[in-house]
Amino acid sequence: MSVKFFVYLFSTFVVIYALDAVRINQIFKKNKIMQARICYFLIAISLIYLVSNFFIDFFVSSKIY
Repeated sequence: MSVKFFVYLFSTFVVIYALDAVRINQIFKKNKIMQARICYFLIAISLIYLVSNFFIDFFVSSKIY
């Protein structure tokens, strides 16, 4: 498997762990559970992409891999 897979996997765990500390339910109206879940999912996917690309670019530019 490639290094990219492990970077994405690692960043997934880190982002989900970090998002667990955010009280996202207070942002949304009551009884809007599906919208809150969709927003949480999109935020998680976006952060996973950004964090993993940061680490991949950092490793490539510094020639650490």
